[in-house]
Amino acid sequence: MDAYTIVLADDHMMFREGVKRIIEQSQDVCITGEANDGLELLDFLKKSPPDLVILDISMPNLRGLEAIKEIKRGYPQVKILVLTMHKKKEFIRQALSSGADGFLLKEDAGGELIRAVQLIRKGGKYISPLLATMMASLAVEQGQAEILTIREREVLKLLAEGKRTEEIAAVLHISPHTVRRHRYNIMEKLDINNLADLLKYAISHHYLVDFS
Repeated sequence: MDAYTIVLADDHMMFREGVKRIIEQSQDVCITGEANDGLELLDFLKKSPPDLVILDISMPNLRGLEAIKEIKRGYPQVKILVLTMHKKKEFIRQALSSGADGFLLKEDAGGELIRAVQLIRKGGKYISPLLATMMASLAVEQGQAEILTIREREVLKLLAEGKRTEEIAAVLHISPHTVRRHRYNIMEKLDINNLADLLKYAISHHYLVDFS
């Protein structure tokens, strides 16, 4: 069996060294490259795309979240494991919706990194054990979001940004009447009775963050 190739992208060299020591415990896995930031990572992929990229969210020049989108756009066959210290739900949501195959916290890396790599290699998805409860909550939120149509989610995001009915109509190129109808449908679907509670919902469910 050919060695499973991995590229590491993290701006902390000492951390990369630690990751390499863990990964090299598996004889059929090979580190073929390292990058200090997202741009350097993309340059490396142009020359020799690996089987898996392990990257951090916080990197200079091109953040990990943007790098994930670029990798999946140009190299859809390359798997991606996010290895980071960040636990915020919006980071997890963005990473997974952008195409990441796994999300591992650095504090879990010592005991879970090999397992994460092996699971992704077999075609599975990996989530850090410390995030299990959070991901259950995220799944519920995602289910609620999927009740809404794309246009309704657009309206809700603009409401969360504080835009008035006429402003939303102008942005989406629809009539104010249509905006009000979408708002009514959203409130019906989410069982929300007033605009104040709708805005609270939009903000608490991260509609101020762009997940497209």
